[in-house]
This record gives sequence, structure tokens and C-alpha cells, in this order.
Amino acid sequence: MPGYTSWGRILRPRHTLRPPRWRHEPLPDCGDLSRLPWGRGRSYGDCCLNDGGALLPTTALDHFIAFDAEQGILRAESGVTLDAILRLIVPHGWFLPVTPGTRFATLGGAIANDVHGKNHHADGTFGGHVTRLELLRSDGRRMECSPRENADWFAATLGGLGLTGLITWAEIRLRRIASSEMEQQQIRFPSLDEYLAIAAESDAEWTYTVAWVDCLAKGTKLGRGVLFRGRHAESGPLAMPRAAGRLGVPVDLPFSLVNSASLRLFNALYYRRHPTRTRSRRMPFLPFFYPLDNLADWNRLYGRAGFYQFKCVIPEGQEPAMHEILERIAGSGQGSMLAVLKRFGDRPSPAMLSFPRPGLTLALDFANRGEATRRLLGELEAVTIQAGGTLYPAKDALMRPETFQQGYPRWQTFAAFRDPAFSSSLWRRVTGENA
Repeated sequence: MPGYTSWGRILRPRHTLRPPRWRHEPLPDCGDLSRLPWGRGRSYGDCCLNDGGALLPTTALDHFIAFDAEQGILRAESGVTLDAILRLIVPHGWFLPVTPGTRFATLGGAIANDVHGKNHHADGTFGGHVTRLELLRSDGRRMECSPRENADWFAATLGGLGLTGLITWAEIRLRRIASSEMEQQQIRFPSLDEYLAIAAESDAEWTYTVAWVDCLAKGTKLGRGVLFRGRHAESGPLAMPRAAGRLGVPVDLPFSLVNSASLRLFNALYYRRHPTRTRSRRMPFLPFFYPLDNLADWNRLYGRAGFYQFKCVIPEGQEPAMHEILERIAGSGQGSMLAVLKRFGDRPSPAMLSFPRPGLTLALDFANRGEATRRLLGELEAVTIQAGGTLYPAKDALMRPETFQQGYPRWQTFAAFRDPAFSSSLWRRVTGENA
């Protein structure tokens, strides 16, 4: 069935839909088809796709089960979105412990991809804040998993890409906040080397840090950009901010609005609109954490051909590799208006297949120009692997098997926990295993 694809819209898979209706029921009958949970399709590549198999959309698993507003513990079904969670908890003085760049992902998706955010250097990944979950296997078994009970299944399911079974519900530990507003500072930096100098100081003093990078800048300006750092205000209102009226891209364009000309103009203007001096401001949390959520269906800006996202991590001590990656991107004239650079911290994740590790991570989109784009992404992947880094499965559509297997050395250990009736397009691509 068409329509259930990933956010990059590169692939056009065919699925049979078998949505679970209630968490207490057995898994839907899928016959001989392999199956895979599907949240809201916010992954960019094929980790949420199961071409030729069955999808288990979790839309109906959208109920809250328990919320301890005193201790900050929330239990909810896996199809609940992060947006719904925020609407419940923020007025009570709580916040998500870790959040990705969209609030429209699901709780189950956040766990399955062990997502990270602007506070990785301080708080690690989402999986580090999950206290308990229930896993429903294709043979009908239900297992409650935690760091102390079925701990190996717990570690496999965190970051397990939905392959260990269906997460029916999960419990997470929240972050206490005194205000729903953020204190933010913006610092313009002229090069990647200058970013490296100020990023370490920012990570030591600020809870959230991330940088926008001009992906087309070259020479002495290579890697120039703007660092954004923030923390929750110490006092102020506790309320879910009113989202600005959401604009949207209502139709599929026959061409991409993101091209070399629009990129150069936007990047130059965006860099210059930020002053050289540090600028401080107070703002609601929505635009700080989720700037793209205000534009519905923004992925359509890339046209009918869709787009790829490249997201890598380069280990500490291998910064020259990040220079080379930025040089290759700038030389290609391809890239996106939103190129995100961040330093990961050294807090380990409990997940077997977690992506973050100490070093630099870069993420940006590439309009699909066919072979030219795939060739460039292959070059960037090669630089990443040579430096000892890897790519993020939640954002990937092209990673080679050797890249996955080298970057995730516990993948064979994980494979023993995969439900034999569950599979995905990504898993088959990077392991060679059949459904």
C-alpha cells in the first residue's frame, strides 16, 4: 500500500498494513509476511520501511497510562507523540529528558532509534532515561524489560530499530523545569576551527548546544556558522506555548526549491543576520527545539524526487576528517540550508546499537539529483569510515553493509534478539539477511 514511506520520500515501498488496535491484544495476523512497527514515519531513510512486508502502524496505541507529577515518571503507549507528552507534562513543571528535532515523533520511535538531542553532552541519549518497557513478541510472549529485569532484551530494544518486537508501552524519567521558556545565546563563528574552540566551553556551561553551519563556505571560511546554546529559564510561566500558525507545503513540486543558487543566497544572508557579538534572548521552547515543525510537510520543498540525509559521527581526535567532509560538500555545490553540527559527549548509552559516541556529528539534507548525489554521499561515507566514524541508521538510505557492521560492532550480538518475524528494508540492506 503506498503512502507509508519515510520522511526523505526517496523510496516508494509497498506494504500490507496491520495496525494493532489495543496494547492488550496479540499482534495482528500477518501470515507469512515479515512485520515492522511504524510510528509517524519521521525517520529519513528505510529503517521504518519494510518493502514487500507488513507494517504495524501504532496510531491507535496513543494512550497515557500513568503520570507521577511529583516524581516525574511517565508511562504511555508507544504510539503517543512527543508533542502529546509535552502538552501533558510542561504545565506540571516537567520536560522531556532528551528530544530530537521534531516533536511529532512517537515514544516508540524515540526508543527504537535511541534518539539524541542538543543536550547529549550533558544527558546522553533517550534510552538512558527509559526505566521500563513492555515488549510483545510474534510468538505471543510479553516481557517487561528494564536495566534490572530482562536487561539484555532491554539493551537490544533501545536503539533496536523496531526489530525485537512491538513496544506496547514504555516508562521514562522526566526533567524538572521551573519555566517553559528558554534562555538562549547566539554566537557567530568564522570557521570550523573557531567552532571547536568555543564548543567545548559552551558544553561545559550550557545544557543545550548546537550549531548551524554554512555548508557552501570554502577556504578560510570553511565551516563558518552560528552556535546556539540554551538552558531552561530559572523562573517564568509553566505552559505549553501556543504554536504559531503552521504554514505548510500543500503540493508536491516537480522540482526542488533547494538548489545551489538558493543555498548560496540563504546561507550568506543567514550568516550575516547574526551579529559578531554574542546575542542573548529569552524565548519559548518550541522554536528553540523544533524550528522546522512550524512548516508542515517541509520535506516537499525538495520536490517529487525527495532528498537524502547524511548524518555522521567523527571520533574525537579525527577533526581533519570533518574538514574534508565540509570541503567535499562545499565543492559539490549540494547541501541544505539547515546543516547541523554538534559535539557528542562521552555518556555511554545502554543500547546495543546506539549511534552517538564522543566526537563531532554533522547532519544535512541533499536534494535527490540521482547518481551525482549518491556518488557524493558515497565519498562522504568513505571519509567517515576511514576516520573510524559511522552513520546514523535513522537518517540513512544508502549506507553500505561494511559501514554498518564496522560502525556497530555488536550487531551480531543484537541479531540474536531480533524477532524472527520482524524485519526492515534497512536490516536486509546492511546485513544481507532475508525477512
